[in-house]
Amino acid sequence: MMLDALVLPLAGVAVLAALASAAVSLAASRWPRVLSWLSFPLLGVCALAALASGIDALWFGGAHQAVLPLGLPWLPWEVNVDPLTGVFLLILGAVLLAVAVYGPGYAREFRNGRDSLAALGVFTALFVLGMLGVLLAADAFLFMVAWELMSLASYFLVAFQHEQAEHRHAAFLYLLMAHVAGLAILLAFGVLAAASGSFSFAVMRSMHPDAFWAAVAFALALLGFGTKAGLAPLHVWLPEAHPAAPSHISALMSAVMLKVALYGFLRVVFDLLGPPQWGFGVTLVLVGGATAVMGVLFALQQTDLKRLLAYSSIENLGIIFLALGLAQIFQVARHPALAALALVAALYQALNHALLKGLLFLGAGAVLHGAHERSLEHLGGLLRRMPRTGWFFLIGCLGMAAVPPLNGFVSEWLTFQAALQAWQLHDSLLRILVPLAAAALALTAALGAAVFVRAFGTAFLGRARSRQARHAHEVGRGMLAGQALLVLGIAIAALLPGPVLGLLARAATQLTGAAVSGDGWLWLTPISPSVASYAPLPILAVLLVVGALGVALLRPRRRAAIRRAVPWDCGFAPPTPRMQYSAAGFAQPQRRVFAPLYALHEQVTPGRYEQAVGDRAWRQLYLPLGTLTDRVADLARRMQAGHVRRYLAWSLITLLVLLWIVS
Repeated sequence: MMLDALVLPLAGVAVLAALASAAVSLAASRWPRVLSWLSFPLLGVCALAALASGIDALWFGGAHQAVLPLGLPWLPWEVNVDPLTGVFLLILGAVLLAVAVYGPGYAREFRNGRDSLAALGVFTALFVLGMLGVLLAADAFLFMVAWELMSLASYFLVAFQHEQAEHRHAAFLYLLMAHVAGLAILLAFGVLAAASGSFSFAVMRSMHPDAFWAAVAFALALLGFGTKAGLAPLHVWLPEAHPAAPSHISALMSAVMLKVALYGFLRVVFDLLGPPQWGFGVTLVLVGGATAVMGVLFALQQTDLKRLLAYSSIENLGIIFLALGLAQIFQVARHPALAALALVAALYQALNHALLKGLLFLGAGAVLHGAHERSLEHLGGLLRRMPRTGWFFLIGCLGMAAVPPLNGFVSEWLTFQAALQAWQLHDSLLRILVPLAAAALALTAALGAAVFVRAFGTAFLGRARSRQARHAHEVGRGMLAGQALLVLGIAIAALLPGPVLGLLARAATQLTGAAVSGDGWLWLTPISPSVASYAPLPILAVLLVVGALGVALLRPRRRAAIRRAVPWDCGFAPPTPRMQYSAAGFAQPQRRVFAPLYALHEQVTPGRYEQAVGDRAWRQLYLPLGTLTDRVADLARRMQAGHVRRYLAWSLITLLVLLWIVS
């Protein structure tokens, strides 16, 4: 029980370590080694404290609250750590620890450039501090302060290399969308505060708005948190901002910040808003399913490695929100055990995505560091030159492709198990909708496998397609160790799904009131042994035995000289890297099948084929909205013509309108 009391002190240590990291980073512009020797190690302390606090909260359960002597005189800040907070502290701590080990090696390349190392260190620490504040906040005031700190700090990190025009564009778009999201969340809290008469989450939890205002708060929360999480069609900032930020920041944004948005949505809709409604669940299933399919289809067409990973994050957040929709539907249908199962599937998917996408973004950073290139069309053959990074990247790709026994399979399998229980629903419309959502999930899984086969095969196999790829080199030990830490987390989540599910189930029980069990550490049987079960360790043992037998049978019995010769080329010139399957060529069949969903531009000239895949949401929603905004701004500019007579006329008109309203 003494360990139980350490939850809040450990969270406090994490906050203080992040603050100290920001403070010492100010000296990095004069002494660059400060970043390596103090700033990143302090972030490591922050990560370990957050990790310990999260595991502690999940292990012992219960809620731990405190009131801080900060804030306004009549509105002090309240903090809280409960199992739901514990899940996301665990995610933050795991990924941040890897970033703290990886960061010094990656940031070394900025020492001799024009970019400010002090800015990188300060805003990284403030970004982490903002995310911690959102997770720990127990009142709307502190939540919004921390949310804005997180958004502003990450804006400066996206704009870190601001001398490049595309980075400035990405940062502006991100800031704009972040403010739209922040305004929507503020209004959602306003609805909850009006119904309860307080900004405290504890009071909001006990007094709920009526059905109409609950629907308004749900819509605002979905708009605000969905924008930050990258739900379609609010996702347009994400594939621009993630590639623009330094790679270890991209890992934090994709693996942690998107989960902080998910945490906010869970806190508002599942904890504070009151009883669930059918409409909420159906909306989440539709939005989540559409987002997952859209994300994977666009990921399949990207030739920029980091943009590909960004679109893949959109796909995964879609899967998570689809599972949340299932949880809401089962709650309304009075199947709390199935609701808890769907919620655990969503949390497991969030944990897996954080570990896998953190690893892949760090791997992309290693490729960028070692080859100075991130276009798949210019990479190739990196497995020979960067073998350790290549194997780590392969593990991440297999996990994202949901190949057993890796962890990506576990969460998608749990989501399928929840969706396949639709026969227990009495509403015929839902009994059709949920299987359709499961079909969309299956399509997403299949296309997701193609995405990562294409990414790994084009970048790491075959022959180098450019001089940069031919001269690529392996990265340093620190950058490799950061990736290895995430591989360790992936192995735990993959091979011990029962204990991991047991920890995550504490949060599901907190939100649904029902328990879900993994039934031991070897077998995972979330419903019953007669329905379905999964055991990753026996699968791994079989794979190892089959692999060992294959090696033993295929290995030559006696050592013979290996004859090396140029591959047969049908009488033509010797094969060149241009003859390999390119990234664009790999995705061409899918591009033809799903052409109506893309904004395609193709051009064929003698000896050359060019293609560009645009986002219809950008062209059909955001560009017209931008044009309308420009016209309104132009009209406002004309009103400020500098003529006194015109200003007097506007004043007279305003006065007449006010008199008419008053009368």
